Order: sequence, then structure tokens, then C-alpha cells
Amino acid sequence: MHIKTCIVVAGGKGVRMQTDTPKQFLTLTGKPMVMLTMEAFYRYDPKLKIILVLPEFLFQTWYNLCKKFEFKIPYTVAAGGKTRYNSVKNGLNILHDTGLVAVHDGARPLVSTRLLKRCFETAEKKGNAVPCIPLPVSLRKIGKTGNLSVDRSQYVAVQTPQVFKKELLDAAFQQPYQDNFTDEASMMDHMGIPIHLVQGEPGNIKITTPEDLLFAETLLRKEEIS
Repeated sequence: MHIKTCIVVAGGKGVRMQTDTPKQFLTLTGKPMVMLTMEAFYRYDPKLKIILVLPEFLFQTWYNLCKKFEFKIPYTVAAGGKTRYNSVKNGLNILHDTGLVAVHDGARPLVSTRLLKRCFETAEKKGNAVPCIPLPVSLRKIGKTGNLSVDRSQYVAVQTPQVFKKELLDAAFQQPYQDNFTDEASMMDHMGIPIHLVQGEPGNIKITTPEDLLFAETLLRKEEIS
């Protein structure tokens, strides 16, 4: 059994939220969003190591929130970078264990234990696991001379956590940054590493807008009632 670690990436500014409060610190069911994200991983496995990547200027704000909400889950903090690539790399650089490493968006607090189990078990067997869901909308491809419909069954929407054996991530981040490195799976593509897709969950949304926040609050409240 591999040692398990999660790098929670919470380095964004949340411009689309239209609020002065950093997105990762907005509250859901009365608690900062990123705390809920970390609690989801702790519920899955209390022994799992958590590395939280935050902009350095928010460190003290985070520590104050931990005190206010009596947040006791063990974690290590790393400074965020200018891009997701830099932020994840900074988190990876302070990790000295081998094993499996999940990279997860701090703004996906609704990730379930079932999905985490599926991702880690697949990565344990196959070296990596990336969750995805079918696209529920019609797609059109835009070109220089116009646009045309495409078969949406050939496409999926990618989620996190993306889980990899540590040595694969280390090798991926030896590559110089490229604009098409939108996530860790895209970096594996560049190395020729096959990606193993697993079934994601529609509720595992990334919260980027006020509407997303309201939807997530509704889902969390529903879980409390059921």
C-alpha cells in the first residue's frame, strides 16, 4: 500500500466571485470552503498527508481562520505561484515521501469519499487516475471559416483529484512550463504517459461563480438533511 498525499491547490484569486474575500475562504454551511475540501480527504483517510498551497500573502489570514474555526486537521502549507503549474510544483517540492499524490482544486469541496476511493485505488493499480464526466451539452468547433457540430460522446469533462505515483509527477514537473499544461494530465500527455480515466461525479463541481456557491450550499444542506 502506497503512502497517500493530497496537494490542495488554493492559489486562485477568485475574480469571478465578485467579492473581496478570497474564493477559497468563502463560507459554505458556515465554514471556509477550503476547510471543507480538506475535511473530505481527512474523512477518506485520516492518515493521508495534506499539503495546502496558498498565496503567501494569505498565510496569516488562513492561520487566523484556523484559530477561529478550531481547525485541527494536520497539514503543511506551501506558497502558491503565478500559475497552477508553479503552485503544484511548490507543493511537490516540500513532499519527500514516495507513494501516491492527489492534486485537487481547493474549490471542489463536494468531492465524495467514494470518488476518492475510486481514484486512489485505480492509481494504485495503474499508476494514475483522472476522474471525468460525460458532457451534457451540445458542442460546436469554431474554425477560421466557420463552425460545425462535433460528436460530444467523444469528449469528457475532466475533474480533480488527479492521482499519480509520485515519481510520475516528479518527472512531469521536470518539463519546462507550456501554455497547454492546464492540468497534470496534460503534462502526462506531453510525456506520452497513458491516462486512466475513472468515473467522476456531477456534484464534484469547481466553485468559480456566485451561482456555483449557491448550488454547492444547496447540495451540502441536502446532505445534512438526508
